Amino acid sequence: MKGPAVMRSIVIAGVRYRPLMATLSTHVLDTASGRPASGVAVSVEKDGATVARGVTDADGRVPQLAASLDPGRYRLVFELEGRFFRRVALDVEIGSEPRYHVPLLVTPFGVTSYRGS
Repeated sequence: MKGPAVMRSIVIAGVRYRPLMATLSTHVLDTASGRPASGVAVSVEKDGATVARGVTDADGRVPQLAASLDPGRYRLVFELEGRFFRRVALDVEIGSEPRYHVPLLVTPFGVTSYRGS
């Protein structure tokens, strides 16, 4: 299985440039109620250190949770207080694309995530 393409740098006219950094956003939906999940604390970790934090708004979104992410593996952590699933952690691989969006769907009986657009 092939992983994401990672461009470390590019050389144009003899000058080395770093690739554009990626942004990460998220959206949390309570599919049992059919409503956005507001007030959910979300963090982004890299190698055990928190690099970004946010809280979902009234629409269940953190539009720009993290900016300027280098390619690599990150952990996206959702703190779901007051629900059966109290904490959900997803390991994601950031590659060379400029934007990443990771929605989380929660119910009392399960959680689902996918890579959004």
